[in-house]
Amino acid sequence: MTDSILHRTSVLVLNRHWMAIDAISPAEAFSHLVSGTARAIWIEEGAFQPMEWEQWSVLDVPEDLPSVGTPRGRIRVPTVILLHQFDRVPMVRPVFGFRGIWERDGGRCQYTGRTLRPDEANIDHVIPRSRGGVDDWENCVLSDRRINTRKGARTPEEAGLRLLSVPKTPKAVPASLRIRNSWKIEDWNYFLKFSV
Repeated sequence: MTDSILHRTSVLVLNRHWMAIDAISPAEAFSHLVSGTARAIWIEEGAFQPMEWEQWSVLDVPEDLPSVGTPRGRIRVPTVILLHQFDRVPMVRPVFGFRGIWERDGGRCQYTGRTLRPDEANIDHVIPRSRGGVDDWENCVLSDRRINTRKGARTPEEAGLRLLSVPKTPKAVPASLRIRNSWKIEDWNYFLKFSV
């Protein structure tokens, strides 16, 4: 494996109570390991062994596993790390923007209820910007592009449209609920309630 692996995959982060709280780059994970703020988790046949950097850095590295080169030889990229001190589960909310609005509205047009593909959707300002509407959670909804074009610079009422629900700022949720195993890393499944 090439050293570009440092930027292409993710490492699952567990708090000291073994709860998933984040996904970070391998470079960040190595920083935690070397500084002593975390241990790498060696997972084999459902058994978990936390290892300090000194132990991890001398493990054999099979050819098929991601690794990075160092002057001392190849070092395996961990799939999961365990923080020494941090014991909380951070609360997070989506970032405002297309992806966050998509997530909040479930990928459905808020005027028709139709499930949309990303290329069929855009953000509609309930109160158009040209009429004083702002870019925020309470004024933006996911809309079918055709419906949004038809609506133009009018309010929903003026355009003969009705919102399915009042747009709101999404509630913060535990960070663990927002972690997605998009790289399909098998070891993560032990710690995530679901994988997507």
